Amino acid sequence: MWFFKFLFTETARLLRSVEGRRLLWMALRYGDQPRNQALDVTFGAYRFRVPDALSFIWQYREIFVDEFYQFPTTNPNPVIFDCGTNIGTSIAYFRQTYPSARIIAFEADEQISTILQNNLKQNQITGVDIITKAVWTNEEGIWFGSDQADSASIYSQTDRKLVPSIRLRDYLLRETRIDMLKMDVEGAETDVLTDCQDALSHVQNMFVEFHAYLDHPQTLADVVTILEKSGFRYYVNTSQYRHAPLVNRRYKGNDSMDLQLNIFAYRK
Repeated sequence: MWFFKFLFTETARLLRSVEGRRLLWMALRYGDQPRNQALDVTFGAYRFRVPDALSFIWQYREIFVDEFYQFPTTNPNPVIFDCGTNIGTSIAYFRQTYPSARIIAFEADEQISTILQNNLKQNQITGVDIITKAVWTNEEGIWFGSDQADSASIYSQTDRKLVPSIRLRDYLLRETRIDMLKMDVEGAETDVLTDCQDALSHVQNMFVEFHAYLDHPQTLADVVTILEKSGFRYYVNTSQYRHAPLVNRRYKGNDSMDLQLNIFAYRK
């Protein structure tokens, strides 16, 4: 009984909104496409080139349906730092929701950045400062592995290469106010936040996708401590429910991680 209740409740929730209905349509239209094959996807007024259909559908749900990146602001020209921009889905949402925002986008993968720039150009999304460098703790570069669409990280051993980097702390300190700091940097978040912890006082809202990789220490406590010391309140959730988690210890569908969390931080 509970399964059907959940099924119909969730479907009804999606059907109540334009974005939810669009998600269901895209799941039917693109959900059975082969993994890691590029194709063009249409959603609303946008047409994006995506390297993996399933990853994009999941992105769309989090960004447009569940609105993970929505934040309150009275600033008519909010400043948004998008660290780990990927193909530009988040930029489309930010520009649509905050039309006058100043957006600085960081993407480490050169090939993904090319797709990002082409997507923005094709959809006439302008006024975005794109930096094709990894967010890191210095400007000396960082080793980055480009696995499949949703597995690339600093811990990946596949196709590893040294990519250019920026020190995020320096960029944060150039601003007097940052309305939103989005950080999806695939394992680099703890090091970057540790380096930036004295430069977060003027950041109003944050989204951090936290990753814990197998054979590497879990550093969630470090991230939470930084947020608390910086005066943030926070909410944590996960997109994955595990049955018997003391037995099922790995993140479902991913052989390199055992934990991924979404952390939403904000000031009162």
